[in-house]
Amino acid sequence: MNDVRHILVFPDRDAAEEVAEQLRERFGVREEPELVREALAGEDDAEDAQWLVVVEDGEGRYAPEPLAELAAEYDGWRE
Repeated sequence: MNDVRHILVFPDRDAAEEVAEQLRERFGVREEPELVREALAGEDDAEDAQWLVVVEDGEGRYAPEPLAELAAEYDGWRE
């Protein structure tokens, strides 16, 4: 079993929540994607944060390119 984790990064929570729903609908992601708020380094303002959608992919079921394309639809990217 691989310890593959896809991390999708978004500028706001709404985009991250929508992508989490799209992951279930489009890709059949079974486990609930984890949403994580990440403050930008050196920033004190609560507005200066990114939202991460973390998808565990131990079976290697999800190709990186389609996930990156989905993220781009919501002004995000895949790390």
